[in-house]
Amino acid sequence: MRIARISTPTGPQHAVDRAGTWAHIVDPFEEPLCYTGGSTPHGDAELLPPVAPAVVLGIGHNLTLNEHPLPLQAWHKSAHTVAAPGEEIVAARNRGTVNAEGELAVVIGKTAAGLTAENALEHVLGYTCVNDVTNVDQGAVDERNFQGKSGVNYTPLGPWIETSLPDPEQAGIEVRVNGVARAQSGTFNLPSTVVDCLVYVTSWLTLEPGDVVMTGAPGTAVPVAPGDRVDIVVEGIGTLSSTVS
Repeated sequence: MRIARISTPTGPQHAVDRAGTWAHIVDPFEEPLCYTGGSTPHGDAELLPPVAPAVVLGIGHNLTLNEHPLPLQAWHKSAHTVAAPGEEIVAARNRGTVNAEGELAVVIGKTAAGLTAENALEHVLGYTCVNDVTNVDQGAVDERNFQGKSGVNYTPLGPWIETSLPDPEQAGIEVRVNGVARAQSGTFNLPSTVVDCLVYVTSWLTLEPGDVVMTGAPGTAVPVAPGDRVDIVVEGIGTLSSTVS
């Protein structure tokens, strides 16, 4: 099932994909879903970020990627950087290379604390595409990942949530720049699984419905420049498109 968040005259509205329309629902986190009776045709829908998270976490798989002596770690990315599909990424000027990073994002569905390998996925609403835009050179002077990750619209998210991804550990990821594939990989190349990430994060922090965990870039970091169009394609979900200004 696909769940989107769309703009309507009365404000943001969650909706479920049904035969060419978005059928409006009251709350994407309730079971069973309650439909309002309203709908919006796909062609008329302005997609928003599929959730408005209070918490956005990035995952650093330290040991495998750069031989840092520390294991799996997480870091906060400001929720103020979350952007809708189609919004412009405002590349920070004169601060080094700007990378697009295609990743699978996990959307939390219910309060999650102290998760285990056995129950972690029971707390997931679904999955979406995310572009963890980064001024990569800032990592040398700011190990906390604030400076390189805080630009305007540096976290495009969407286009919707897929609740029935067959296997989040085997999702292909492609990054296209101006229509040309520049990176092809997938979650199968991440050293830590989705379950590993959720167990680790919730051993320290309680996550709430709508929070987002970005699971890491498996070799999907690609330099971009103003004027570029970036597409993040995640198998089983769809394509998240942005422009760079």
